[in-house]
Amino acid sequence: MAKQNVAEQFVDILVRAGVRRMYGVVGDSLNPIVDAIRRTGDIEWIQVRHEETAAFAAGAEAQITGRLAACAGSCGPGNLHLINGLYDAHRSMAPVLALASHIPSGEIGLGYFQETHPVEVFRECSHYSELISNPRQMPRLLQTAVQHAIGRSGVSVVALPGDIASLPAPEKAVEHALVTARPTVRPGDGEIEKLVRLIDEADKVTLFCGSGTAGAHAEVMEFAGRIKAPIGHALRGKEWIQYENPYDVGMSGLLGYGAAYEATHECDLLVLLGTDFPYNAFLPDDVKIVQVDIRPEHLGRRSQLDLAVWGDVRETLRALNTRVKPKTDRRFLDRMLKKHADALEGVVKAYTRKVEKHTPIHPEYVASVLDELADEDAVFTVDTGMCNVWAARYLSPNGKRRIIGSFSHGSMANALPQAIGAQFTDRSRQVVSMSGDGGFSMLMGDFLTLVQYDLPVKVVLFNNSSLGMVELEMLVSGLPSYGTTNRNPDFAAIARAAGAYGVRVEKPKQLTGALKDAFRHRGPALVDVVTDPNALSIPPRISAEMVTGFALSASKIVLDGGVGRMIQMARSNLRNVPRP
Repeated sequence: MAKQNVAEQFVDILVRAGVRRMYGVVGDSLNPIVDAIRRTGDIEWIQVRHEETAAFAAGAEAQITGRLAACAGSCGPGNLHLINGLYDAHRSMAPVLALASHIPSGEIGLGYFQETHPVEVFRECSHYSELISNPRQMPRLLQTAVQHAIGRSGVSVVALPGDIASLPAPEKAVEHALVTARPTVRPGDGEIEKLVRLIDEADKVTLFCGSGTAGAHAEVMEFAGRIKAPIGHALRGKEWIQYENPYDVGMSGLLGYGAAYEATHECDLLVLLGTDFPYNAFLPDDVKIVQVDIRPEHLGRRSQLDLAVWGDVRETLRALNTRVKPKTDRRFLDRMLKKHADALEGVVKAYTRKVEKHTPIHPEYVASVLDELADEDAVFTVDTGMCNVWAARYLSPNGKRRIIGSFSHGSMANALPQAIGAQFTDRSRQVVSMSGDGGFSMLMGDFLTLVQYDLPVKVVLFNNSSLGMVELEMLVSGLPSYGTTNRNPDFAAIARAAGAYGVRVEKPKQLTGALKDAFRHRGPALVDVVTDPNALSIPPRISAEMVTGFALSASKIVLDGGVGRMIQMARSNLRNVPRP
């Protein structure tokens, strides 16, 4: 058997770690790795048009599958392009291994062509960033990188000079069994008992849930029912906690709706479950707060805590559900449910009033129709900006659908690249990219990746010819909008020219048919919907500081866009409130 080189050993370790594909753009320093991938049938090289897309795609794949995903960039400019997508993956807690190939090892530090220092560049957006400068570091260094990415749920970066990758791998290298799954963490009995006492002593408890409640839906519902607690959620908690939830009071934050804000401020005890909700101005400072999180570094960094509980949400609630005393008084819960329903009733008319005649088309209407037509297990990838608004208010989770976006990093242009990674995990599953015209045009080149691999991603383009969220921020700050208008082409014509299905929709009556046709199409498709750039109505009492830093007062911005099918759930929950 021929002796392995370092590149072949590198690829073998990735395969053992569960990596199925590596996204990237080829380049000379990457050639040994790409050639090793070519010669193995266990991992696939996915050629994208921009390395930022590679990192976003790997991050999305990791979020969908829970497995380690990988991306790569060639030396200097090639791997620098990875950084934005890696920041997003890291802040989304997606296990990603990034290969930053490097200049020839003998030239490092001498100002060589394309020289950068990737170990330093990527240190802030990773748990582990190290250079392989000698074959003897393999495979231990790569195994360590893999276990950092999986064990700590984030990014690891390995810098590898191309000449080192071509050298023979060391004989009798130490290879050990890789850790490819994370354990559950149960809090200690002392913390559980303290939490039980706080809950038993409180008359009004509210739960606020984030993405850390993934896999804990049943436990959260049992807990809320036991202590008669309303449940609010952050945007990243929406897909995990909103469905089949008789205690739902909506979402808090800039895009919030319903009674979540009131429920978190009018309780005696606020229990934060698996959330690193970044806007501390939306959290109360005059009620007791408990936080449960699997990552101890998240505890207490947003608000002052009365109790910090380090543990997995599901395991924590399983312990609590057998120990807390059931509460019988549901007056606080019922009052919050009524407030929630009333709040939603006030805006529901916004997306139903004369939508069949309004041009440009209401984006709210587009999102509502999309939610109705999409598959029950669809994956939605959502661009930052106004698409976040429509996803937050119109997409209906059901325990099968996934909603992925740059919700923590807040990058533009994430939806299309994330759709690529999501679709590669399962070609038969419907993947819908909710793209804004600004985000789509920023990385539009990778629409060609859909065509090249015949990926059946459906891009629904909310084309309002503007950077809508930025324009809103300017307006409520008392500034005239400037530099926010896009002069756009016919994106559907571009899609057709690229070899994909493309249709442009300018009238509401065309929308349903266009979406159905696109969804039936077997390959990639783009639906270019011309939407109303003035979709937001802003109330008269707005001060400039209301949006500075996404502060508390920004919640006063009324996104007069309705709430889709959420009103149906609120009405249903309200019917369950006992009548005197």
